[in-house]
Amino acid sequence: ALNAMLFLFREVLKRDQVKFGDFARAKRPKRLPTVLTKGEVARLLEALEGEYRLMASLAYGAGLRLMEVLRLRVQDLDFGYKQIEVRNAKGGRDRLVPLPELLIPQLLVHLEAVQAQHQEDLAIGCGAVYLPDALARQRPNANREWIWQYVFPSARLSVDPRSGKTRRQHVHETGLQKKIKLAAEAAGISKRVGVHTMRHSFATHLLEDGYDIRTVQELLGHADVSTTMIYTHVLNRGGQGVRSPLDRLG
Repeated sequence: ALNAMLFLFREVLKRDQVKFGDFARAKRPKRLPTVLTKGEVARLLEALEGEYRLMASLAYGAGLRLMEVLRLRVQDLDFGYKQIEVRNAKGGRDRLVPLPELLIPQLLVHLEAVQAQHQEDLAIGCGAVYLPDALARQRPNANREWIWQYVFPSARLSVDPRSGKTRRQHVHETGLQKKIKLAAEAAGISKRVGVHTMRHSFATHLLEDGYDIRTVQELLGHADVSTTMIYTHVLNRGGQGVRSPLDRLG
């Protein structure tokens, strides 16, 4: 409505200096996030294969965002303490999240294959991964070190538009999104499912299991606990928080 009024005054009436006074702008209503049941998560993961199942499992098992999964470096996985360091996440904050023990054997096998591929790339002069500018200047040879390589590298080498060098990027984000959408359909899940749905499900299932809201806030990397509180609304919505009076009849 406001844009229509501005168009009328500026384009039709040719009056640029228009004051409408102070008023509250309409806000986009907050929608409850889509959350899968634990059974639906299991079915979806079962419908995935290979590294895509591993990526989706990390998104759910550690509450990671899409790009946090794809930008994981080898050194971010701490198998000794069973944790993942999420570096330079949304808002520029680092955080620690649990590394699911169930995934450790699969990740170790996966990393063996990735390391062999990295050695082949080094042999042909293409084993230098992208690093942030500050780190690249400080440690110019670090981009060839194993610890800085992506956990989920692309299957193909490509030319980096930033440097013009041929290197291996991480898996493209659209690939994982498409795989999860197809897996949800194959699993018979009639909900709108994406990578972020796995993170929403992680948070909700932790609250269901009795973890406190502050712990979940830290694991998700939310600066404000009010952002995390949306998951309590998911738990308390009509289907779960209230018993229908119809079920009390008879």
